[in-house]
Amino acid sequence: MSRLKEEWIEKLESSLPPMERIVERNIAITAQYAAWYLQKPKLFKWSGMAAFASRQVGIALAFSEMMHAPDPVVMKEEPSDQGFLFDPGRLFRSAVNNLFSVPSFMHSLAARQLFLVDLDEIRRGNNTIFADIAWAHAAYLESGIGEIVKNCNGEDDAYLLTGFRMIDDGARLLEKSGSEEEARKMIWNGNVLLLRQEQLNTLQPIFDAISQQGRIVVSFGSELDFSGAVENLKASFSSFSGYFETLAGIKSVTDREHRWQWIENDVLPLWDRVDGTYAEGSGLKKQLEAFAAGESSLMHQVKQYAANLFSIS
Repeated sequence: MSRLKEEWIEKLESSLPPMERIVERNIAITAQYAAWYLQKPKLFKWSGMAAFASRQVGIALAFSEMMHAPDPVVMKEEPSDQGFLFDPGRLFRSAVNNLFSVPSFMHSLAARQLFLVDLDEIRRGNNTIFADIAWAHAAYLESGIGEIVKNCNGEDDAYLLTGFRMIDDGARLLEKSGSEEEARKMIWNGNVLLLRQEQLNTLQPIFDAISQQGRIVVSFGSELDFSGAVENLKASFSSFSGYFETLAGIKSVTDREHRWQWIENDVLPLWDRVDGTYAEGSGLKKQLEAFAAGESSLMHQVKQYAANLFSIS
């Protein structure tokens, strides 16, 4: 069925939880990305990687949802000899203290509000990427490449349209004997163009709006964790760019050149390895099936993240 781009976006939006249900919405977006990859694993490489990226963003969004709550202390465990209390405000103060060693900033209400604003930008980015690129996957599956061609115009859609044209050409080439290697390369490169659309056109304005302090925090938190699919396989911006360089702000994931260098030289090669393991019964297939089913332990991951990285007493 032919639709306008806005109608495709509206159709997908109607299947998601409302904006204020931050974690549930992120889980639903992650599930949709995973479902598309599972439906077309030979074609939808961007969607598969986007599922892992969205899951990782969900950890930050869980913080955002907790900090939006009327009571900022939203998760407690029974007291033990050491005790553990999960308080995002205290977590942020501890993080700032570790990163900047500025006690006055650590205790500032303005700092907490700044952190909350930055988390809201990350939330906006998760939603904006879905609105900008997801519709084309739904349109392609239901109506083919012609539906995307009809709805793409202008420079904003250049990467998206060219990327899907390459994916579609590669899909048809896969059917020809002896052309599999060329077809796979074409499909891969088409998906890389979708990633360029995401990173250079869609996401950059989000990163530009993040505070200077938040850019360091976001840079340290930027990683793709594929360990659920392939054991101990992660792509971390700070480990790739250097911890000192990241802490000092010399390298930042919010800088398009620094970010794309990391993606091109670390993220994409790792995802290529992970994608190559896809098979019936593989770790990758099982992980994406869990994503597609909406299975999540985000709150547990946030708690563990806090316990492992910060000293909260």
